[in-house]
Amino acid sequence: MQTSPAPAPQALASDTISPRDRSVIALLLISAFVVILNETVLSVALPPIMDDLGITETTAQWLTTGFMLTMAVVIPITGFLMGRFSTRQVFTLAMTTFSVGTLICAISPTFLPLLLGRIVQASGTAIMMPLLMTTVMNLVPASQRGRTMGNISIVIAVAPAVGPTISGLILSLAPWRFLFIAVLPIALIALLLGLRRIENVQESTATRVDPLSVVLSAIGFGPLVYGLTGISGGGHGATEAATAGGPPVAAIVALVIGVVSLFLFVLRQRSLQQADRALLDLRTFASRNFTVAIALMVVMMGAMFGTIVLLPIFLQRVQELNTLTVGLMLLPGGLLQGLAAPFVGRLFDKVGPRPLLIPGLAAVTVGILVLSRVPEQIWPIVAGHIIMSIGLAFVFTPLFTTALGSLPRHLYPHGSAIVGTVQQVAGAAGAALMVSVMARISAGTIADGGTALEGISAGTSFAFTISAVLAVITVVIAFFVRRAPEEAPASPAAHAEDVELAGPAEKG
Repeated sequence: MQTSPAPAPQALASDTISPRDRSVIALLLISAFVVILNETVLSVALPPIMDDLGITETTAQWLTTGFMLTMAVVIPITGFLMGRFSTRQVFTLAMTTFSVGTLICAISPTFLPLLLGRIVQASGTAIMMPLLMTTVMNLVPASQRGRTMGNISIVIAVAPAVGPTISGLILSLAPWRFLFIAVLPIALIALLLGLRRIENVQESTATRVDPLSVVLSAIGFGPLVYGLTGISGGGHGATEAATAGGPPVAAIVALVIGVVSLFLFVLRQRSLQQADRALLDLRTFASRNFTVAIALMVVMMGAMFGTIVLLPIFLQRVQELNTLTVGLMLLPGGLLQGLAAPFVGRLFDKVGPRPLLIPGLAAVTVGILVLSRVPEQIWPIVAGHIIMSIGLAFVFTPLFTTALGSLPRHLYPHGSAIVGTVQQVAGAAGAALMVSVMARISAGTIADGGTALEGISAGTSFAFTISAVLAVITVVIAFFVRRAPEEAPASPAAHAEDVELAGPAEKG
């Protein structure tokens, strides 16, 4: 397969982005926002779906868990897809798959077709995010990457955060199927515009996929996410699950299978990457900057998704607020996070990651501490969520830009796939940890004579306190993040020099 020569080197040689490249990035940003939004859009829609389709809470939760499982399985394959096929082909595959899945969800008469639609949706979503980041790294000069990555962080962080708000607004006006009916035209318009406007930004190669790597990836990342979400009952009915005698056996077995399979997957990739045939090239972790940024990303994504899941449970069960009110309470934080992201990106281009990460992580810690007090009034909860959200805005852009900017260009697709995979696994782990802790403290409070509401309140406070302690640790880790080189070398031979953080190209 042949494609037009890649313009990426020319684009990076200049300090400006061409109008054509700007339109491509803008279209990818809009498309990615639409598809990522669907990851959390059902978080407050499960009760009406359960009532309409006559299914139990456990069954309905698969609409969320199945989405995350599919994302975790498909994302590691995107590095191969972006190397094997052109930019336009990968975009067309992603948006077509997502649109088909959305249509299936909108017209599903029963649960199984709806679950199938969610799985198809997730497959398209999993491809889109790494495609966006890889394209940006190829088209945008190093001096402007922070600004552009600030826009990307809107997609990665804000879309999941405002999903419950948008869902609550739509559900207050229309049945749950309109969650998909409203998205479908936007997805189709993005697909048509992409077919007309998107051009190839890198050459495809004749790399063949390794079937064993695909199998090990699927039975590694999939069961791992399932086990993490299963430990806490998936975030729904978690208290009941915890009082039944601990984590489900199936979740523990899935975790063991996932860990063993991933260990074998790593061994397989280390063998294949010597011939540049790895499904997911792990030489990205030879960069200490990339590794430290990924470690910080794990904690922050876990804190964000844990808050997204746990805070609505507390507000609906203890405060007895409806879904629309809960969604509106979370809206200011999501909007401010989105508004701050471009500003943070411009600052990053001037000062680098460390001056942004440290105060940002400190703000996240303060915000979570406010939430850990579980105040009865609404305004302290909104204030704590806003502080945390603004802090996250100062964290995600430096992390994404520094992580990928520390890699040579030929590893951008693999680095993007790793970042996407980490988001799903860390999000599942964060939600599982916080909800599981809440459920077990709640069960202990009830056993000591407290009420169910007192148990949830105590459990929520303790879970957020643990999250705040982890956030404090990340402040210390942030001191080890350094500015990435101005431009990573493209040749594999230069890669060994690029990944050494002690090199003179990197500044603190």
